[in-house]
Amino acid sequence: MAVKIRLARHGKKGYAFYHIVAADSRAPRDGKFIEKLGIYNPNTNPATIDLNFEKALGWLLKGAQPTDTCRAILSYKGVLYKKHLLGGVAKGAFSETEAEARFNKWLEAKNGKIEAKTNKLASDAKSVEKTRLAAEAKIKEERAKAIAEKKAAAEAAAKEAEQTEEAAAEAAEPAEAPAEATEGAAE
Repeated sequence: MAVKIRLARHGKKGYAFYHIVAADSRAPRDGKFIEKLGIYNPNTNPATIDLNFEKALGWLLKGAQPTDTCRAILSYKGVLYKKHLLGGVAKGAFSETEAEARFNKWLEAKNGKIEAKTNKLASDAKSVEKTRLAAEAKIKEERAKAIAEKKAAAEAAAKEAEQTEEAAAEAAEPAEAPAEATEGAAE
C-alpha cells in the first residue's frame, strides 16, 4: 500500500482550509485516511499551519510520499530538514547532538523570519490605516470649509435681501406720505 501525505479539503466554497493527512494513494481526496497530521489554512496571512511534527516525521521515515504542496508545507515547518539530518546521523556524518544543534539553529532563524513578516504586515496595515484616516480628515476639512463658504454666502444673500427690503420699504414710505398728503388736500 503506497501511503501519501496530502491535503484533504474542508471548509466552504471559496474559503477552504485543509487537513494534512496520511492516506492510501488510491483513496479519494476527501475520503478515507490513515491518520490526520495537522491543519493548513491558506486564508490567513501568513498561512496558518498546525502540524504534528513527530507524526509527520514518523510517516516520512516509514516511506510516505508527500504531494507537492505537502512537501512545501513540511519543508516550511522543517520536517524534511529534520529527516535529512537524521539521514546524516544514520550514515555517521555527524552526531545526533550536532544534528539537534543544526536543526535548532535553523528553527530559530526560520521563526525570526516569520516574526519579521508578521511585524511587517502589522506595521503596513497600521500605516495604511493612518494614511486612510489622514485622507479622510482632509476630505472632512474640505467639506467643512465648503459648507462654511456656502453658509457665509447664504448669510450674505440674506443680509442683502434684507437691505433691499428695507430700502424698498423706505422708498415706499415716502411715496405713501405724499399720497396721504394728496388725499388730505383733496378732502
